[in-house]
Amino acid sequence: MTRLNGPLFFILATLMLDAIGIGIVFPIMPELMARVGAGDVGEGSFWAGVLMAAYAGAQFVCGPIVGSISDAWGRKPVLLAALACLVLDYILMALAGSFWLLLLGRTLAGVAGATYITATAYVSDITPKEQRAARFGLIGAAFGVGFVLGPALGGLVAGWHVTAPFWVAAALAAANLALGLFVLPESLREENRRPFGARQINPFASFRRAFALPGLTVPLIALALFEFANMVYPVLWAFWGKAALGWSTLTIGLSLSAYGVLMALAQAVVMPFAVVRLGERRLVIFGLAVSAFAMAVYGVTTATWLVLLVMPLAALSDLVPPTLTAIAANGAGEDEQGMVQGVIAALAALAAVAAPLIFTPLFRLFTDGSGPYWPGAPFMLGAVLVLAILPLVMRRGHASAAAPR
Repeated sequence: MTRLNGPLFFILATLMLDAIGIGIVFPIMPELMARVGAGDVGEGSFWAGVLMAAYAGAQFVCGPIVGSISDAWGRKPVLLAALACLVLDYILMALAGSFWLLLLGRTLAGVAGATYITATAYVSDITPKEQRAARFGLIGAAFGVGFVLGPALGGLVAGWHVTAPFWVAAALAAANLALGLFVLPESLREENRRPFGARQINPFASFRRAFALPGLTVPLIALALFEFANMVYPVLWAFWGKAALGWSTLTIGLSLSAYGVLMALAQAVVMPFAVVRLGERRLVIFGLAVSAFAMAVYGVTTATWLVLLVMPLAALSDLVPPTLTAIAANGAGEDEQGMVQGVIAALAALAAVAAPLIFTPLFRLFTDGSGPYWPGAPFMLGAVLVLAILPLVMRRGHASAAAPR
């Protein structure tokens, strides 16, 4: 079992509060889009997807740069700057009376790279290689706990006003920033820092360096494809819940909270034992299989009881990203962790740019009344994409086994 030291506990608490701030706004997205004139459920889902794509696009460009800056200047100043930008982002979204101000706020948060990039690099700094998969699982568990509290809280406080969740999120981020100023130590040693210059400003140079490292190409590609497919959940869960199951805002929030509980259990309890018993490659294969099954079920079901029944399997699929992240981190040097985590975040951001622009038009196509009514079609597409990753991962395992020792 992974022991929580002081810095690790603070980082996990930070990520949990970030997840609360993110998850607290999910249940109100349909109402928020209507408030700024983005139309009905189908059209609103498209514009909500544009917001997600703007955030992800900014993070794709800036993520590797943020990671490289943290490799040069240290984790703490970059992490605190990201938190400050999140505070400003939530305030902008609370005050926004138009879609374009919402868009500005989300782009600003993407430029900051949020906190995940630097926090993950921080965990790499303070963790031995053999423990990284389990500790990256704890990062996912912290997000899971945040998503337990965030959506439920968002569904409740939205009863006061549709913008109330943004003010709560801003307060949490500000409190987190204030605490970090005083209690967070720097994790990156001076001897493990590397210079930051014009070369690091080009995000594609970081991509070239990361993909050139031995053994990183397959896990990075697999992670990018999985993140793309898995984006169907945050992009469409609220809209799909309304369209396919007739859920209320409160029900959407509670369903997200239930998923958060299961995700936290999977990554904090199941992950450490699964890595030891199955090994990293077989754990990835297992996670991909259950993920494809869960998405396929959600693609066709119209019954809430079946959604809840399959939800534990969907949560187990969240073992895939931390395992692939650990495989990638273990293939990089100690002075390259920020760069690699920035590239991983940028690939996830690239997936997050593309996913809303593909999943939301597909959802709109099957819910606008012009053709067959199938709100679960994007989930079925996600299942097909996840299945396509399996041969890539299995082939890498065979190649590793055949490699000379």
